[in-house]
Amino acid sequence: MDGFLFCYCKWSGQGSALDKELSKEEIINLLTTADCKAIFYTSSYKNTFKDVDIPHKFQMEVYSKKAQHDQENTWEYLMEEGRKMLGKGDRRYVDMILDPMEVRMLLFTSGTTDVPKAVMLCHKNIVSNVQDISRIVKLKEDDRALSILPIHHTFESSVGIMVVLFQGGSVAFYEGLKYVVKNLAEAQATLLVGVPLIFESMYNKIWKQAEKSDMTKALNMAVKLHKTLKKVGIDARKKIFKSVYSNFGGRLRMIVTGAAAISPNVVRGFQDLGIEIVMGYGLTEAAPLVSGTPDFTDRYGKAGSVGQVVPSGQLQIIDKNEDGIGEIIFKGPNVMLGYYNMPEKTAEVLKDGWFHTGDLGFVDENGCLYLTGRKKNVIVTKTGKNIYPEEIEEYLTKIPYIEECMVYGTDNDETGETIVSVQIRPAYETINDDFGCSDDQDEVYKLLKGKIADLNQTLPNYKRIRHIVIRNAEFVKTTTHKIKRQENVIE
Repeated sequence: MDGFLFCYCKWSGQGSALDKELSKEEIINLLTTADCKAIFYTSSYKNTFKDVDIPHKFQMEVYSKKAQHDQENTWEYLMEEGRKMLGKGDRRYVDMILDPMEVRMLLFTSGTTDVPKAVMLCHKNIVSNVQDISRIVKLKEDDRALSILPIHHTFESSVGIMVVLFQGGSVAFYEGLKYVVKNLAEAQATLLVGVPLIFESMYNKIWKQAEKSDMTKALNMAVKLHKTLKKVGIDARKKIFKSVYSNFGGRLRMIVTGAAAISPNVVRGFQDLGIEIVMGYGLTEAAPLVSGTPDFTDRYGKAGSVGQVVPSGQLQIIDKNEDGIGEIIFKGPNVMLGYYNMPEKTAEVLKDGWFHTGDLGFVDENGCLYLTGRKKNVIVTKTGKNIYPEEIEEYLTKIPYIEECMVYGTDNDETGETIVSVQIRPAYETINDDFGCSDDQDEVYKLLKGKIADLNQTLPNYKRIRHIVIRNAEFVKTTTHKIKRQENVIE
């Protein structure tokens, strides 16, 4: 953990965790938006805040060095002053009576489709959601999570940290993505909370490694044996998949994924390897969980679902189309108080206690929720047909030569029609392994064009991809690895 930012707002005790990967200009913009009066930061940000006009600045160390109590702008100094106050009998902070409905936290939305907004959360929002999540995900006292997501994000702070501690587990913090495997082993972690991109990459690497080692057939046989034994109540996964588990530290037993849709094939694949995988759907505005796949549901059979609504919440699908797909709205004690200093934006999404998520989906006969996309992302053709980019992207990511992609609509200048376009970041390593032509951009384009032509034959005419753009640069993303669509569109 090489950096930390936390701002203290104008209220008595409210704070806002900030994304340490933002630029100086973005950080200052958020500080201003949140009306922050103080900021806590590690030494790596000392120069960043040197000339920032904010009343109080406090430098702290995550891995504490020798305290320098003569410096009044350090975390150590504040802690020492607090101990002195307690020693003199000043217990105002310790004995403070908390209002569960008072704003206590500001968290900024990721801004994948709009400008970031400061979400106001209270203690009741957070506590009720931690309790609900604990009814969905049952942990053991010896469980240990390896924290790999930014801790300013609600998914990580609630699911990856507070829920684990609430149920008696422990948390270790990783050193960076390239050290995940090493840190899993060092921490002897049993639980990993992350986003689909991480787990899809992990799963693909398992099978690529098996292929390189000429062990694909053996791994397939091991999967069949595990499934057969499981049917008769025998759990031998630790022995059967010992080599797989050793790559993840030897104790990993559960994965929790959220923040975006994950491929059902990956969900079933991890379960076939004896690693339980829990899917969830949430938003910052819901602190964050709206739905999840409980222990008592068929996670294997419902691999494409994000589960049932949390126990204390209510969920509805409104403005349904002929396929039953509509906007997801949610009501519950975890719904935010509103957006800070944005009454108009708040009124747009909070109506009669219902939070209008802007996400689209449907609910099956068992009450399981399925996501189909974002309302703002839907491509509407001239004939009134709706195309969900996320659906097409799911088909495309099954092509092994595509690393990442983003589907969007563009207008054809000649016909005036709205056509489906896609930007693709090729999987150059796989292309090179299979064809040896990763350095030839024309050949890479021809290869991908041919694969997409095959895919188009399986799609209705109006959903077919008509325009392909190859990009070598990474997509602009949020820190939770979600593509910022508006910032990546190329005509």
